[in-house]
Amino acid sequence: MTDLLWACAGIMVCLLMVRFRDRILGALKRFDEQNVARAARQRQDLKDPSAHIRHTLEMADEQVEPVEEITVPDRRTGQPVAHYLFQAQVFATREEAEEMRARRVEVVARRFYQELPTALSAKSEPRSKLSARERAAQRWRRTLH
Repeated sequence: MTDLLWACAGIMVCLLMVRFRDRILGALKRFDEQNVARAARQRQDLKDPSAHIRHTLEMADEQVEPVEEITVPDRRTGQPVAHYLFQAQVFATREEAEEMRARRVEVVARRFYQELPTALSAKSEPRSKLSARERAAQRWRRTLH
């Protein structure tokens, strides 16, 4: 009986693979393209002396939340108006919000380079008793918002 159930499950999996083959093959193709692009970029980065700056900015960009578009009613007319939210601040234009986000990315990247010498020299010292979240909260209080 269990052999019959396993055979049915295998047939169902095959049918689902046939049904969604375009999505599956598309996802695999995108994954392969990303890997090829990543490998080419890594080869290029070996020759680029400023690649570490780009990598730091990319990592900082990943750590900073994106700008979100929100719709709120206008105070005067009551009509819905698009505003942009970044770190609990509302901006009238996307440009203003993106500019503030870019400044925040700069702060995160600059802080990385400021903390790098102490991080490299403190390899033999024991780690802090604080969790990563608590350390991040302390650093957050020291930086611009």
